[in-house]
Amino acid sequence: MSRTSTDLPAWKRLYPDASDEQWNDWRWQARNLVRSLPELEEKLKLTEDERRGCVDTAGIFRLGISPYYLSLIDPEHPSCPVRQQAIPVQAEARVRPGELRDPLGEDHNRPVRGIVHKYPDRVLLLALDRCSTYCRHCTRRRITSGGEGDFNRDELQRAVDYVALHSEVRDVLISGGDPFLFTTAKLAELLAMLRAIPHVEIIRIGTRVPVTLPMRVDDELARMLRSFAPLFVITHFNHAKEITQDARVAVETLVDRGVPVENQAVLMRGVNSSLIAIKDLMHQCLTMRARPYYLHQMDVAQGLEHLRTPLEFGVELLRGLRGHTSGLAVPHLAIDLPDGGGKVTIQPDYVVEKRDTETILRNYRGEHYSYPEPEEKECAVAYDAIWYPDGRVEHRPANPSALDVPIPSDAASAIATRESADDATASAHSLTRLNVLAGG
Repeated sequence: MSRTSTDLPAWKRLYPDASDEQWNDWRWQARNLVRSLPELEEKLKLTEDERRGCVDTAGIFRLGISPYYLSLIDPEHPSCPVRQQAIPVQAEARVRPGELRDPLGEDHNRPVRGIVHKYPDRVLLLALDRCSTYCRHCTRRRITSGGEGDFNRDELQRAVDYVALHSEVRDVLISGGDPFLFTTAKLAELLAMLRAIPHVEIIRIGTRVPVTLPMRVDDELARMLRSFAPLFVITHFNHAKEITQDARVAVETLVDRGVPVENQAVLMRGVNSSLIAIKDLMHQCLTMRARPYYLHQMDVAQGLEHLRTPLEFGVELLRGLRGHTSGLAVPHLAIDLPDGGGKVTIQPDYVVEKRDTETILRNYRGEHYSYPEPEEKECAVAYDAIWYPDGRVEHRPANPSALDVPIPSDAASAIATRESADDATASAHSLTRLNVLAGG
């Protein structure tokens, strides 16, 4: 008995000629992005606002939607959160007062093209300008629009060299564009170069691939990422509608292989700007072991005012979460201050009154409670003088034996074995040259 069209999965109705093998091939998905208004109209009946939006933004920002992400769109409702993130509307072509081409002030903190160095101990490494889907709320659209061009091998080498020359950098966030669009081998080469730098402690990768192209995340990729631990993947689910079974498999593949995943969402008016939507998103992230991290206030990028919410609205959302769900499900509400001011976080104020002997606070139900203040106010840590002898973290003792603390012989043997393995790994990584990206 043949199946009717309504029995078919959404993707099969949109791409009837695609085989299961093609659909699950991330390279096929990347080759078949919907990139133009005619292509989009073949797949979806657009509103006049969407149609005009595609025309008016054609010279401003790329249109590009992966077949997978397109299949998540509700064809009947323009208010669909996936639809609003993927398809432009006319408002996106209008620049409002206060909006900026470079809203985060990155360009005047770029000592080389591939590095943004705004904070003392960490840098953003821009690795490429391409994405699997071009989100309409993109804050780095001046780069991902293709206006600057992709990052070539020499530019990536200069970025790595900058990190190597700056010993204060302990944390590197790789973004772009989407680094998961590199082949696994090419991404491994870049990671090896960074991991060979002694002062780089933490590597993070910002990616929306688990949301828009989850078939890219396979066991090979996850195992490779784990080999460069400590490494964190920061992904970007904005609505529970995006958390499909495919997305869950992608995230859980990373976590099961030992790669921690955190989620940062963007608060967008009419997309996820309700307590039920945000709470559901945070709960669903936790069920697939992606820890809610940031809830970002929309940046003041050009053409995005129609998606911004008032600051107080985000604070009220947090008030509706705190106490009404577990702390794990309550993200930091973050504002990336315009023109390079950096991130600050805001939250509801629970302090009612401060007194010498007590502080009066209100709980999530609005009830007042007294917290007695201690008589002793001095909070210095005497042992800091031992553990941090000259006030610097990097000069603390490297292992317990440095403090003449006896340790069991079997533990000492394990430490020596680990240190020997670490030295061998660092030596191997230092021989790796960056043969990244002439192609993608």
